[in-house]
Amino acid sequence: MGVRPSMGTAGDAYDNAMAESFFATLECELIARRTWRTKTEARLAVFTWIESWYNPHRRHSALGYLSPNNFEGKHHDNTINPETQIILELQ
Repeated sequence: MGVRPSMGTAGDAYDNAMAESFFATLECELIARRTWRTKTEARLAVFTWIESWYNPHRRHSALGYLSPNNFEGKHHDNTINPETQIILELQ
């Protein structure tokens, strides 16, 4: 499959933590629950899972345990122009 082991420095416990967390989530939430007939089906399922759930909806500790979509929405709400806010409230 072309997978290579981590090439981090000896004794560096956190070099692979993010990748390990991602692959553990992928395995638990997608791979362990299904089988695919072809590699193409598996690739499409992984791509769809990443782009439709993992990237936009998963909660992230660096974002205050908000999903990226919620974090962006909150940021947008906090930066809205006051004049636009008045117009929106009147509607």
